[in-house]
Amino acid sequence: MIQISESIFLDEYIYNLDIQNNYLPSPYKATPFLIIKDFLKANELPLFVNSVYKDDEAEIAKVKTELISGVVNPKVVKEYRDTNIYSLDEHLDSLYKSRFIEYQPIIEDYFNLAITISTEVQALEYKKGGFYIQHSDDANALLDKENNIVGYTTVAPERKLTTVLFATSYSETLKDKFTFNGGELIFNFLKDYDGNTITLKPKAGDMIVFPSNPYFSHEVKEVKEGYRLTLVQWHNAI
Repeated sequence: MIQISESIFLDEYIYNLDIQNNYLPSPYKATPFLIIKDFLKANELPLFVNSVYKDDEAEIAKVKTELISGVVNPKVVKEYRDTNIYSLDEHLDSLYKSRFIEYQPIIEDYFNLAITISTEVQALEYKKGGFYIQHSDDANALLDKENNIVGYTTVAPERKLTTVLFATSYSETLKDKFTFNGGELIFNFLKDYDGNTITLKPKAGDMIVFPSNPYFSHEVKEVKEGYRLTLVQWHNAI
């Protein structure tokens, strides 16, 4: 394992691959990702959850694929991902973006990057049985005949940072539509001192920020019960 922060290690095999976007934050940080506590306040979260929960105008999430021509072709592949995508209404979109502007200097300082442009906010809904297999946000994995990763091809070079805001919470005991069980966020190639894969059990209101490259490949485990809602953006940066 390769130490990439004070407490986090990266799988050595992945580290040694030829990866186009191989950015890593300062190794002197506690972790190579940033968790912002209470990005949204407790009284604000129900506004987002209730807005999406009752909205029937969902788009089924698509997976990035690359054709031989090099053209990126998003398409629905249920074996890889079972997620619905919603857009925020104007009021909630404005609330989210104004809050992001407040935290943007903290994010830029942590990663020593300047954000140049951001995608629109996507509300990603995972109901019971929803999941997303291991993936990188900016690249597709190249596999050999035994399904071993032998490299990556970049398909979204404009994605340098990923932000994920959790609107509902992981809970062992379900309480209401604001909690879920299962649905953990797994960083497949990141380990702790004991070699355990980094696994996050999200708390509503918190945001995680991480580089979009293959080092930070991640997956969402299947939601066993409840309602998992996140607000996601990708950001270009220099």
